[in-house]
Amino acid sequence: MSNSPYIYPKVYDCIVVGAGHAGCEAALAASRMGCKVLLLTGSMESIARMSCNPSIGGIAKGHLVREIDALGGEMALNIDETGIQFKVLNRRKGPAMWSSRAQADKAAYSARMKEVIEKQEGLDLKQEMVVGIAEEAGIVKGVECASGNRYCAKSAVLAPGTFLNGILHMGAWSGGGGRAGEAPSAALASSLGKLGFEMGRLKTGTPPRVDARSVDFKAMVRQDGDPTPLPFSFRSRALEIEQMPCYVTHTTPRTAEIIRANLHTSPLFAGRIHGTGVRYCPSIEDKVVKFPDRPSHQVFVEPEGRRTSEVYLNGISTSLPYEVQIEVVRSIRGLERAEIMRPGYAVEYDYLPPTQLVPALESKLIRNLYLAGQINGTSGYEEAAAQGIMAGINAALKVKGEAPFVLKRSEAYIGVLLDDLATKGTKEPYRMFTSRAEYRLSLRQDNADMRLMGYGHMLGLISDEQVSRVERKRELVREGLDRLAEVRIGSVTGDRILRRPGVSWADLVRENGSAMPEYGPDVIQQIESEVKYAGYLKRQAEDIERFRRLESMAIPRQVDYNRMHGLKKEAREKLEEIRPISLGQAARISGITPSDISILMLSLFREGASCR
Repeated sequence: MSNSPYIYPKVYDCIVVGAGHAGCEAALAASRMGCKVLLLTGSMESIARMSCNPSIGGIAKGHLVREIDALGGEMALNIDETGIQFKVLNRRKGPAMWSSRAQADKAAYSARMKEVIEKQEGLDLKQEMVVGIAEEAGIVKGVECASGNRYCAKSAVLAPGTFLNGILHMGAWSGGGGRAGEAPSAALASSLGKLGFEMGRLKTGTPPRVDARSVDFKAMVRQDGDPTPLPFSFRSRALEIEQMPCYVTHTTPRTAEIIRANLHTSPLFAGRIHGTGVRYCPSIEDKVVKFPDRPSHQVFVEPEGRRTSEVYLNGISTSLPYEVQIEVVRSIRGLERAEIMRPGYAVEYDYLPPTQLVPALESKLIRNLYLAGQINGTSGYEEAAAQGIMAGINAALKVKGEAPFVLKRSEAYIGVLLDDLATKGTKEPYRMFTSRAEYRLSLRQDNADMRLMGYGHMLGLISDEQVSRVERKRELVREGLDRLAEVRIGSVTGDRILRRPGVSWADLVRENGSAMPEYGPDVIQQIESEVKYAGYLKRQAEDIERFRRLESMAIPRQVDYNRMHGLKKEAREKLEEIRPISLGQAARISGITPSDISILMLSLFREGASCR
């Protein structure tokens, strides 16, 4: 037999490695843009698997899902079809803070995404374990597989999740794995190291799953979904589903006692885990140690699907030994007789610090190679999917010889996410929050269609019909605003009345119904937001314009920072490392001062830098 690899005869435009939430969106986007795409997964049974929480959305994460949808992605449609409970969070706060969240039927979510991928024209799906990247002269040429097969492509997207040198931990036991029951990808991690990529180590974890038949739900507080569930996708019709309840309970002082008595058995506190964990989603061991005065911690008891008795104990991620997990779980109200179906565990894995990427998610080291998801140091299905669709779009554009597509921080939460990763990097699992978006009042989840569907249509991911509907919505909003300025109740115009706290469009209709046009709830929401926050939105628009001017000054890729007199050594080193594409991005690099920006601006003017 020959030692030479078998070269698959089909040359692809793009190969996507990994079929998690990032990989699925990348593969679908590139194929829908007309590329020949190969999606490789280590297991056909784990496509779009929810390894952790069985939900989509949440604070700021719901914004990401709606933006993915507006660009033509699949995540929102998938959860609308397979969700079992829907709720809009932060209803008591302003619309900038509203964020959709849905519990998913885990099995149905994965099965539907697999079906969509299998039916997608131009997309091949194969089960292979990728062990290396094939490149020539710094350009990706394909991938090498453990089977000995080589697949060739003009571009590639790496989305391996937590599988790079993944190690699972539970008590004294440790073993290789990207998640329970699935092998790690050590060879691929080694290959990336040999190519010259800097690598780091991160950690995440899961809680136990218990049998619903052993849970006393009457001892817990029931949480139902919204009476009228709001779809995630702008393309979905009204949701008519039977929603399932979730429940809330709390740990007890006894829980803390058990954990403190067994900290020496925790791999985290025993020093066997070296990766940095998720700050905003700590293990129950971390919570007990860091908040010793708290008598209890919330536990959200969430069903994993309609056809399973497994429930997810959100809030008590742990890597304690199995026998200790049993004690911990049974110390919680309503779980005194709980039977664990799957114990919790921690997973430690390699990632590539994302400052090695440009904002389009292309590697600076290997051209035409894109990275998406947890390999970039992020946490969460939504963050992964957002990176996936952008990586897939940009891989397709690269193959077509077109300019990259990069969303600005002022345009989308996705823009904030990618800019933060490429500019600031991360040394801990990155999670999206509304506080990270400085223009969040303009980046509401309800207006994602008006902000981004034009881009999706331009890319070929949004249909003519869909973009026409958005344009009609925009026209109706303008019409409604004009009408408000004309309508008077007494001597006061309708827009002034609507601006008052507690006053809604429905109140105006009751007062002056004949003069008020009829609109759908999506249009009314836009009108109310535009009126109530007019002053804030005006100031934010001014801020965005200043931001746009800085972003418009492009920095040539080949610029030599060492020739710029006056720049500090630290500034030169950081500018050389990040290689910012604009003056705005340069200003956001940690350690770059206003004086550095002034020197950089003057140097660029002397060299005749252009504005975009």
